[in-house]
Amino acid sequence: MPFALFLLGVAVFAQGTSEFMLSGLVPDIARDLHVSVPAAGALTSAFAAGMVVGAPLMAGLARRWSRRGALLGFLLAFMGVHVVGALTDSFGVLLATRVVGALANAGFLAVALVTAAAMVPADAKGRATSVLLGGVTLACVVGVPAGALLGHLWGWRSAFWAVTALSLPAVVAVARAVPAGTAESVRPAPALRAELRALREPRLLTVLLLGALVNGATFCTFTYLAPLVTNVTGLEASRVPVVLALFGLGAFAGVRVGGRFADRRPGTVVGAGGTVLCLGWCALALGAEHPPLALGLVLVQGALSFAVGSTLISRALHTAPTAPTLAGAFATAAFNIGAACGPWLGGTVIGSGGGYRSPVWAAAGLVAVALVVAGGAAYASARGNAGADRRRTPASWSA
Repeated sequence: MPFALFLLGVAVFAQGTSEFMLSGLVPDIARDLHVSVPAAGALTSAFAAGMVVGAPLMAGLARRWSRRGALLGFLLAFMGVHVVGALTDSFGVLLATRVVGALANAGFLAVALVTAAAMVPADAKGRATSVLLGGVTLACVVGVPAGALLGHLWGWRSAFWAVTALSLPAVVAVARAVPAGTAESVRPAPALRAELRALREPRLLTVLLLGALVNGATFCTFTYLAPLVTNVTGLEASRVPVVLALFGLGAFAGVRVGGRFADRRPGTVVGAGGTVLCLGWCALALGAEHPPLALGLVLVQGALSFAVGSTLISRALHTAPTAPTLAGAFATAAFNIGAACGPWLGGTVIGSGGGYRSPVWAAAGLVAVALVVAGGAAYASARGNAGADRRRTPASWSA
């Protein structure tokens, strides 16, 4: 893997820390800004929704920009909104900064995914994707627990200042390591409308739907993991960073292992991994009051969630060959549709009186739906292939 890929991963780490750190800060933000826990959880949904909109929008705008210039511009905008978020006393302003920050993050990640894919051979896209997503999972391992610890010691605003400072070395890394060429410097890019037509491809739509469902399940639980382990498992608030680190450690391992198999055996990772993932969410919902079981499942579920999710993202890049500059945007949008809907669904079931276990049950349901969709798509594909084989078979052979 080119060294520049790992430097891109540093930038993704900084931005991933911001996207996920609210999971450990939701209770503090709710108390400080006088809103409910589900309302504070909506900050995660707002960020993800901004990324869904921003991924295709920003990738489309940056098609003819210098890749280095686009990435630097997105990073600087990201830093600016975090300064505003750290200073504000208004929940509405904080919500707005999350949306704007998400637009910048989406643009960065969309361009970075395309840049990474262009740096490696076609049969190594899964591994290149895993390097970038390794920055996201490292944010879960280090950045998110550190943000929760900072919030516990000095208030949630200190985590926003830390993200701003963390982005500075990422700016230097991008400026020095990323090629300055545009997406069209290698070959002319298709027209924007032609790339958007790739969304009509059934295989791509299926992969994007599966990615949204699996990631929705991940964030449905992850966003409310702090109140789950404090109110149901019975752990002290000071232990929340450790729990988040366990999930992130599992996620990091899952991305690394998933990246090794994403290019060779994606069906096995999605089918078998998705089945165990669904069962694992059920087990966590049933046994959340037992600390050893809950902590073990947090680790395992982090690994499975990101192994399956990262594999689906790499498949989205594979199944969009006619959208070389927007493929990263499609993958980013799918990832964040789930990240937007998951916290909303979790907050809804909590608000309806389901308790803090209910988001975990909802996560199991989302993965179950994904398994049904994947099974249906595989069956339809097998029938289509069988029909094509029969059409190619001479009449004398079928007698």
